[in-house]
Amino acid sequence: MKSFLKAVISKQAADVDFLEIRIEESETTQIGFRGPSIESLSQSSERGGCVRALYRGGWGFATFNSINEDSVTYFIRSAIKQAKLVGRDTSRLAPVPVVDVVIPLNVINDPRNTPLERKIQILRNYNDQILNAHEVIRMSSVRYLEKYTHKWFANSDGSYVEQETIDLGGGLVPIALKNGQTQMASVGYGSSNDFHVILGKEEKLEQACRHAVALVDAPAIEGGVYTVVVDPVLAGVFVHESFGHTSEAEKVFDNEALARVMKMGRQFGQPVLNIYDSGLDIGCRGYVPYDDEGVKTEKTYLIREGRLAGRLHSRETAGRMSEKVTGNGRALNFKYPPIPRMRNTCIEGGDSAFEDMIKDINLGVYAVDAMGGQGGEMFTFTAGRGYMIRNGKIEEMVKNVTLSGNLFKTLENIDMIGNDFQTHDSGGGCGKGVQFPLPVSHSAPHIRIRDAVIAGSR
Repeated sequence: MKSFLKAVISKQAADVDFLEIRIEESETTQIGFRGPSIESLSQSSERGGCVRALYRGGWGFATFNSINEDSVTYFIRSAIKQAKLVGRDTSRLAPVPVVDVVIPLNVINDPRNTPLERKIQILRNYNDQILNAHEVIRMSSVRYLEKYTHKWFANSDGSYVEQETIDLGGGLVPIALKNGQTQMASVGYGSSNDFHVILGKEEKLEQACRHAVALVDAPAIEGGVYTVVVDPVLAGVFVHESFGHTSEAEKVFDNEALARVMKMGRQFGQPVLNIYDSGLDIGCRGYVPYDDEGVKTEKTYLIREGRLAGRLHSRETAGRMSEKVTGNGRALNFKYPPIPRMRNTCIEGGDSAFEDMIKDINLGVYAVDAMGGQGGEMFTFTAGRGYMIRNGKIEEMVKNVTLSGNLFKTLENIDMIGNDFQTHDSGGGCGKGVQFPLPVSHSAPHIRIRDAVIAGSR
């Protein structure tokens, strides 16, 4: 493949400013239970590739499924033709080292070594556990995703990257129904190297079932402004959805108002606050040795000691903004061009113990787990469940705990960061435009937010 890619590129590279080819082969298994029965079961394979051509700042992009010299050459010429039709500016790609690397698959437990029947049985056992847990648990959702991908990349700079990846993700969701109410809890899992993350979830699933049952009868929280302690799962979702997406560089480049806000060195939080995005974390779903532009991954600080320190770049956004490339040019698959995307987005651990975070709160909220929401400058996130904090102690469970507010004001109000940093992987993935679901991770410790707005009953 290496000699083939280099040969077809060399014949056309002189016609444009830049040229690259990606080829992928993938095998995907998906299993889903809904209630007592299997709702979905599929195994599929796909093979194809894409070409990107850059000319005078304009991109051409073409995809193909037939991988031979005539076909690939035809689509290279098609991408070049597109680029020349739209190119009217100057091409700006941040320089990166030319590489020639092969990244073989390095797994602890390869899911392909486990028969499909065994995977189905594991999920069936979890599904049965959910449906037999309590009379008010009337429904379940149990999901499993496994994808093996082999990628080849080459460009006109002379780089060649070949890598194999595994992506695993899923979730176990008990759903309780009582008196017209529906409440749920979840156990998520995910990995890039270990099938065994799917095993041994019985105890966590038992707890999730208890939480779903308790939520049905729990009182709704009274809306208001509270000091809120956020658990690592919800804190990770918050940093991903609100600050991570805001840090993807093309959003800043294309939005003058946001560019004025996202100015390097600006104070966004207290010195205790550090946020970064990393592709280096082996085993996470967000582990990305080389991105889809052939750029080696790294750890990129977005906020350091409370100040804006970086953003997430593709080669083009880094070139156009005269900033350092970060290895965040990612594509869902060969059908799409790479754009700035997150990997494992993290709030760095601090030095506060959980007990110290709650001990001086007379009336507050402990928000746990995540059940969805909307990020951006103005955000809304719903916790899986909450607990009232009264006089420095965790008290009764409450439901309908929804945090909302302004991202930048909320960052300012983070005054304590826990010493219990955790990484959370689950099923699904990150969505951006039509490129969904891209495998990512998020990590955080407990964090404390002063003057947080909680929607609820009054």
